[in-house]
Amino acid sequence: MRPIVQQLPASCRRSRILFTSAVVSRNGVAAAAPTKNLNGARRWIQSQGFQPFVPPSPASLPKAAPPKQFRRTRRLARGLIYLAIGSGVVYAVDRQFYAAALTRSLRTFSLGLVVALDYKINFRAHPPLGGTIAELHARNAERLFDLLRTNGGLYLKIGQAIAMQSAILPAEFQQMFAKMFDDAPQNTWKDVDTVIREDFGGKSPEEVFGVSFDGDASKGIMERTARASASVAQVHWARLADGREVAVKVQKREIAQQVGWDLWAFKVITYIYSTVFDLPFYSLVPYITERLELETDFENEADNSERMAKLVAGDSRLAGRVYIPKVYRELSTRRVMTAEWIEGVRLWDKQTMAAPWKGGWRTGSPGCHGAPLDPPSSSSSSSTSSSSPRSQPQQQQQDRKHPAIDDRLKPERTFWRGPNGDGGLGVSVKQVMTTMVDLFSAQMFLWGWVHCDPHPGNIFIRRQPGGAPELVLIDHGLYIHLDPGFRHEYARFWKSLLAFDNAALAEIVRGWGINNADMFASATLMRPYAGGDMSTSASVRDGVSGRDRQERAFAAQQKMRHGIRDVLGSDAEKWPRELIFLGRNLRIVQGNNQFLGSPVNRIKITGVWASRALVESPDLAWRAKLANLGRHLVFEFVLFASDLVFWASKARQLLGLGRGMEDDMEAQVRGIAKETFGVDLQHGVFEG
Repeated sequence: MRPIVQQLPASCRRSRILFTSAVVSRNGVAAAAPTKNLNGARRWIQSQGFQPFVPPSPASLPKAAPPKQFRRTRRLARGLIYLAIGSGVVYAVDRQFYAAALTRSLRTFSLGLVVALDYKINFRAHPPLGGTIAELHARNAERLFDLLRTNGGLYLKIGQAIAMQSAILPAEFQQMFAKMFDDAPQNTWKDVDTVIREDFGGKSPEEVFGVSFDGDASKGIMERTARASASVAQVHWARLADGREVAVKVQKREIAQQVGWDLWAFKVITYIYSTVFDLPFYSLVPYITERLELETDFENEADNSERMAKLVAGDSRLAGRVYIPKVYRELSTRRVMTAEWIEGVRLWDKQTMAAPWKGGWRTGSPGCHGAPLDPPSSSSSSSTSSSSPRSQPQQQQQDRKHPAIDDRLKPERTFWRGPNGDGGLGVSVKQVMTTMVDLFSAQMFLWGWVHCDPHPGNIFIRRQPGGAPELVLIDHGLYIHLDPGFRHEYARFWKSLLAFDNAALAEIVRGWGINNADMFASATLMRPYAGGDMSTSASVRDGVSGRDRQERAFAAQQKMRHGIRDVLGSDAEKWPRELIFLGRNLRIVQGNNQFLGSPVNRIKITGVWASRALVESPDLAWRAKLANLGRHLVFEFVLFASDLVFWASKARQLLGLGRGMEDDMEAQVRGIAKETFGVDLQHGVFEG
């Protein structure tokens, strides 16, 4: 074999270009062979002759693979796009036409599922995922509170109902739900205007109420900023052209669209919880939702108000002590109610009620029993003359022209508090509380029409010219009606409670499907029942057992759950639904008495009305009335023992050794709740 390098010119042989040794194979084709460069490194060089690239023929290629379609990915992407578009459309339609009712319901269901799962997994002595039972309650209380405040509307009303009875809930719920009584946000004037136009056939507020916002002195005036705002409605002050001052209660615009969805969501959630936690709550839901729905019907509220005014006027014991504001039907609809404006002191302002009267001899509160709303101009103090629109025409014109700047047109009327503003009504809180207990006892036992929302915000106190207090009851939306049969049974139940007639007591509650008469009696009295089988007191002595605090707390709350089942009973059809709202009324009245320092023996007054109703009821035959009269006289003597307890508590209060009968009773209930059920009652009914 001849090296190819030798055939190259001498100049190439002398250069330092790297070559490889190439040999020619037997068939004459040059082949690549390894060689070393000048530095001794091995390199490869291809010595084969140049051949142009020739594409392979199509016949020689394999069959082409089909292109990837990515069908699953495209379907998923298309579905996500459709879902996003559909969700956006549904959300927009829901907000525009249904006041976000669907969104609020979905929010409710999702959070309800989270809370139910959390309790189902972690409500045990040693929660596997959630720390302690207290932490479990705390996080779910916060979740529910945020839901109710975010959804607003009827959810706030439901939240306030829970808060009113939150004493039976864990301490974490009590602390959180005390905030439910904060004022609800106001709707804009545009929404108010829309509701009025929709309900009055397109007429504007100016046309309906005869008011002007641009300075027409021949017409009335109206405030566009609400004086009060609640979960369902808000109240605006107005002075009509004829001089009448009225409270215009306007339902919030979104309520009508939300109420059906909200109540449906409430039913579904309650059904799920009743099933999951084995508590017979759902049978009560239809009655509760019916009452809540009626509360959004202002024509129903007007009917209740007028009926109660007639009942009060027809009872000589309450006429002159209780006042129900007039309703102006010609200015009212299903969502707008116009009533007489009331100048008074809220029940929660006990300092102003008790402070000395400085409004003049033989005069009463503004508007009370014919007293003028404003004093004569000659006797008006400088502080009040500046606040009266009629005494200041220039200021009135200024207010009319700029309602958005200064919309407070109503006179403040504080002349009766004296020049220093330290005066008050100068009335007896004992008389105030006696009137209140008399009124609601008559409603329960004698008339059968019961106002179920008597909290301090719905009660005004005025001073009559003679110095006696007058109780004004407003907000008549939430009422229940007791048929004569149940009303007589409930009166007998109360009478049996105070007379320790355990046989009658057991007979009555068995007819209601209640398994534990002793516990139900204690719940009604809001103190341990001293008669019966003493099962409530015995349960306190028995207490609960467990290796550690966590196990004892869990056992106590399980005991509470079984106690609720005993009170609700096994026969849901027998259980009177009215007891739900009667218990609410009693609890609020008890809270009112406690707030005012327990000035009256509430339980005795209630019991006397129960016994008296069995004598006076027009639904009973004369023979039954005569028999009940004899029993009533004996019952009055028996109640002397209740007076002894009351005056002993009063003496301790005067000596600084106690706070009053209601507080002593509540202390007993707190002890039972803590020892028996592990429930820590940390606040009063109106705290927050």
